[in-house]
Formats: sequence, C-alpha cells, structure tokens
Amino acid sequence: MQIRNATPEDAAAACDVLRQSIAELCLEDHRNDPAILQRWLGNKTPEIVESWIRQPGNSVLLAVDDGAVLAVGAVTDAGEISLNYVSPTARFRGVSRALLRALEDRARERGGTVSTLTSTSTARRFYLSAGYAESGAPTGCFGTTGYPMSKALTL
Repeated sequence: MQIRNATPEDAAAACDVLRQSIAELCLEDHRNDPAILQRWLGNKTPEIVESWIRQPGNSVLLAVDDGAVLAVGAVTDAGEISLNYVSPTARFRGVSRALLRALEDRARERGGTVSTLTSTSTARRFYLSAGYAESGAPTGCFGTTGYPMSKALTL
C-alpha cells in the first residue's frame, strides 16, 4: 500500500470510495435513512471532490494498492481533517490508521501543532484510540451527530 497526493484524475475513484464508505460502513450514523444519506452524499460528486483536490491550503491524500483507491483523507494546512474514509473492502486492515498518520504528518509539515476533526459515531472509538480527545459538544450535520475532537501534534 502507498499513500500519495490525490490528483484531479483521481476524483471519480476517490468519490466512489467516499460514497461506499458512508453508505456501507456508517450505518450507526445514517441508520439507513434515505433522507440522511441523500444529504450526506449530496456533495460527494466527482466534480466536488476534484475541487477539494485543487483547493489551495488543502491536501487530499489517497491510500492505494495495485492502482485501487483504498481510502481517502483530507487535511487543511491548519490541521483540520475533513475526510478520512476507507473502502469497505479495506476495513480493519490498518489502512485508516496509516492514512490518519499521513494526514497528521502533512499538518505537521505545514506548521500545524494541533489536529482537529469532527468524528462520526462510527469512527469515534477509532479516533479515541489514536489519541484524539473530545473537544466540544456534539454537533449535527446531515441529520447525524458529529463529535469535535483534537490532538496535539508532537514531533
């Protein structure tokens, strides 16, 4: 497995992983409610993913193996992780953890000292096990509950 920067040509494959991960792995969050899924997936189009890849101050990283995208992550230069989704076929293989480390490394390289994110209910235990702590009251997004979290980025 390799972790690399996404290119605009990766947008469609990255979008597919985002949509599959949300639909198939985040059941605890969307509870198979079509309205919640529609809202959550609404901005997960190849065109929008490509705009995130091109956005200054934003790094979209991919975990790939044999040309297949296994996971998609994004982090701003300020250290905010906005995406960390794994393909259902790559779950529980260490891919998400490796991608999270790469996102944190990228934030450090850009001068970040703290990483922040809003976790889904599904990923909450994962982030707690990776050293993140809850850092605010739960928030709502797309009809789901998000958990603000942060972690100091040490050298």
